[in-house]
Amino acid sequence: METPDYELAVECCLLAGRLMMESGAETYRAEDTMDRMANSQQLTESQSFVTPTGIIFSGTKKKPTRLVRINNRNTDLERIAAVNAVSRKLANAEINLEEAYIELVKIETEHKVFPFWIQIIAAAFASGAFLLMLGGEIMDVPTAIIAGGIGYAVASMVEVKTRVKFFAEFLAALFIALIATGSVSLGLGIETDKIIIGSVMPLVPGLLITNAVRDLMAGHFVSGLSKGAEAALTSFAIGVGVALVLSF
Repeated sequence: METPDYELAVECCLLAGRLMMESGAETYRAEDTMDRMANSQQLTESQSFVTPTGIIFSGTKKKPTRLVRINNRNTDLERIAAVNAVSRKLANAEINLEEAYIELVKIETEHKVFPFWIQIIAAAFASGAFLLMLGGEIMDVPTAIIAGGIGYAVASMVEVKTRVKFFAEFLAALFIALIATGSVSLGLGIETDKIIIGSVMPLVPGLLITNAVRDLMAGHFVSGLSKGAEAALTSFAIGVGVALVLSF
């Protein structure tokens, strides 16, 4: 059955799916959200196919299939929760389609992330906390904080400039290893390995690995394998950057 606001319903579903995938949601979660929103608008024959790089959606067999490209992917669990909240309200008839679309547009345009300097500070202190959790020495915490903050800043800025995540992670790990080995050689640090491990933890693709496993378990093999490959490539880049410094 086709709703009178068919085009708006399709736009709403595609926008919700795109926001979720750009924010690091699992593939099956994005598809489920889109299907529930479509069903609430009497699009019972809707079909969605979501991958990490694009979304294919059809509301009915009588209309053309739509495609949306996913260009940017990061981690923003707050945005995922906000989109889910909108989809639940639409499915429960608490809001109408126009209100849902307005809320989704507002999430896209007005959603704020923490300033870059706060992200660097958070990554820095997380690095120090990881070092202590791994049994490192208190004396190594300042070095881990500095290395972790610089590594995260390098990874973020290089990725923005080059759009190559592998190269960004490689350079970040390289800087972290240089700072760790330099501090130990100068007597400012004790355990090089613990400093490096603690400092690279903010760069480790933990959410990506988790989503890859969950997608594979849900039967989304294309998305699961592609996310797993991306996580493996990122881990390889970090390992190569560290190994390059330690080999000298």
